[in-house]
Amino acid sequence: MPTLTWLDRESLHFPPLSQAWREPNGLLAAGGDLSVERLIAAYRHGCFPWYQQGQPLLWWSPDPRCVLLPQHLHVSRSLAKLLRQQRFRVTFDQDFAAVLSACAGPRRDADGTWITERMQAAYLQLHQRGIAHSVEVRLDDQLVGGLYGLAMGQLFFGESMFSHCTNASKIAFVHLVQRLAAGGCQLIDCQMSTAHLHSLGAEEISRQRFAQHLQDCLDQPDCWQATPTNNSH
Repeated sequence: MPTLTWLDRESLHFPPLSQAWREPNGLLAAGGDLSVERLIAAYRHGCFPWYQQGQPLLWWSPDPRCVLLPQHLHVSRSLAKLLRQQRFRVTFDQDFAAVLSACAGPRRDADGTWITERMQAAYLQLHQRGIAHSVEVRLDDQLVGGLYGLAMGQLFFGESMFSHCTNASKIAFVHLVQRLAAGGCQLIDCQMSTAHLHSLGAEEISRQRFAQHLQDCLDQPDCWQATPTNNSH
């Protein structure tokens, strides 16, 4: 088994992505902290934090990587019909803290949450810096779905989504992709594959190809800044 790299708290340096473990898939490093500067460095490098309560801070860069090209968004007939009904009100960056808290809530398919209090505090700081963003979906003024992630250059790094009623997270995702596409976004990082994401058009690419997207797209105009559409239906 390869040796795991422990990060130096005094340095924002990460090991090369090629050193990520095959099993568990993508484990790259441990330690460090969740400072805004380190998180930005991590995403720019191609890795992200993920750990359970009681574990050390772990950093991952899986291979393959689940992504969505905005032009490949798939909207099923039933979802398109639901969108046309305009039952839901969709906003951006109106209640990041509530979306973050909902994403950290109990899940039927998980024993606990990886969105610990430390993680929530860190991503709230990223939001305050204008890097992390949220999509809120409301029904009768109740928050029923949403997602959050980071916009950097022409990339969006999706972190988590939640749904308290059928298809609410899909509605959030469709609105996200439409906004990002209007802003010139080239790629949405979905991290790990799920059937839910694949139904929306996500696919898997190699870590090497993902790293090339980072190189090509990070130092471009911020795709989030274009066409704000808050309070849309």
